[in-house]
Amino acid sequence: MKENLEITEEKNNGVVKFFVKGRIDATSADMLDYKLQNAFKDGQSKIILNMSLVEYLSSIGIRVILKTYKQAAETGGKFNIEHPSEFVKNVLGMTALDSMLIE
Repeated sequence: MKENLEITEEKNNGVVKFFVKGRIDATSADMLDYKLQNAFKDGQSKIILNMSLVEYLSSIGIRVILKTYKQAAETGGKFNIEHPSEFVKNVLGMTALDSMLIE
């Protein structure tokens, strides 16, 4: 079966940037959550999620993003989304999370 989500990462001076491509839904949100949680365990102070190639974002994907945002805030870190696709912008706009998450 073809993976519906690809995640690559770049680390540089305490900042980790994840490039996400595909669909963040019930079958792939756990993989994203795992990657984000590992970044915290590795001591990264800033996590950036590049979502320019995300085609779909479900409610469970939003939950993973919010969980990461809250965890960053609680630990003195920073988490944000950069270059959201139009679909992601629309979904986050409908949930009023765009101003909080998109940088």
